[in-house]
Amino acid sequence: MIMERVSETIGILGSGRVGRALAGKLASAGHAVTVGTRDPARAAAIFSGARVALGDPAEAARRAAIVVNATPGDTSVERLGALREALKGKILIDVSNATLRAEDGLPGSLLYPNGSVAERLQAALPETAVVKTLNTMLFTVMADPTSLGVRPTAFLSGNDESAKAVVARLLGDLGWPADWIEDLGDIATARGPEAAALLVPSVLRRRGLAPFAIALAR
Repeated sequence: MIMERVSETIGILGSGRVGRALAGKLASAGHAVTVGTRDPARAAAIFSGARVALGDPAEAARRAAIVVNATPGDTSVERLGALREALKGKILIDVSNATLRAEDGLPGSLLYPNGSVAERLQAALPETAVVKTLNTMLFTVMADPTSLGVRPTAFLSGNDESAKAVVARLLGDLGWPADWIEDLGDIATARGPEAAALLVPSVLRRRGLAPFAIALAR
């Protein structure tokens, strides 16, 4: 039996490159997308012509059943903790990496070396189902995984199995085949994919912003 795709209301917190890539692809897939931004004038210019609504972060979270954290990981816990009521009962997809900045502005050491930003978000938002995914690749690959010569892996971490199933379905709308998705387990397993951020500065310094992703070979 062919299952009909269900349209979701989605809030994207952040209007940078990650937010733009995900918002555009999810809107094209038929979802109602609201981008939450602290700079609406700049966002209006960036998203001109796109099929997305704009609002402040709290409004975007309130409108949505599913919220994507596309804010910088080093400030995510503070920013989203302030939205606790708006995020209550929602699924929060965390695609961020929390790193300190190196002198050249690239990602440096892990901000939470004995944990993860996903775990911090789940602790700060106990009534929200946090699911970690898509943080082990350049932003272009998140919404275009078949662009690489080798098939990448999208890792999933989260305590709520039903929330992870919903996120896996959304990944399908972003172009991810089901067998490219690897469920690692509970939210504590986000530590592994987040640690992959330590590879990023070396890759970027040598190759620039060429698309890349972590792939699990079997």
